[in-house]
Amino acid sequence: MRTIIRRIRLLLLGLWLGAAVFFGAAVAPAVFGVLRGTQLSNANELAGMIVQRSLAVVNRGGFEIALFLMVTGFFINRKERRIVQFTEMISLAIMAIMTGVSHWIISARMLALKAAMQAPIDQIAGSDPRRAAFDALHGYSVTAMGVAILAALVAFFVISSQPTSGFKEQVTTE
Repeated sequence: MRTIIRRIRLLLLGLWLGAAVFFGAAVAPAVFGVLRGTQLSNANELAGMIVQRSLAVVNRGGFEIALFLMVTGFFINRKERRIVQFTEMISLAIMAIMTGVSHWIISARMLALKAAMQAPIDQIAGSDPRRAAFDALHGYSVTAMGVAILAALVAFFVISSQPTSGFKEQVTTE
């Protein structure tokens, strides 16, 4: 049972890592590129709405997966060395914090700023303090996602390097 749980944990973490990297490297740039290419006056506004909704799924999923992995890790890693347990838990906590902050704080503030602008972001001057604040928050969002991905990678390597019991032991002992 322990082996199955470890594999499920690794699968969930790998799925989230793949989604987060794919979102950042492919989805967001593609959406902005395609919509900007249409020469629409509100291309950035439309792209931002699509990216914001997609990012919400990635962030909430990362938060929930990190919490699940922390809880299950507490129960199945009791025999692991303390440094391994500590590294895994800290990495997962960082992932949960970064995805949570990105979703519930940074994205919420970005949405509030957009609402306060009362015009599509494309029509707000770069010198406008609200636009400058929005751009700064965007930078924080990118940084939070990058930190979450790095933390998830550390957790992935820690979890995948843990010895598993099960099939290999059964084959070698028979």
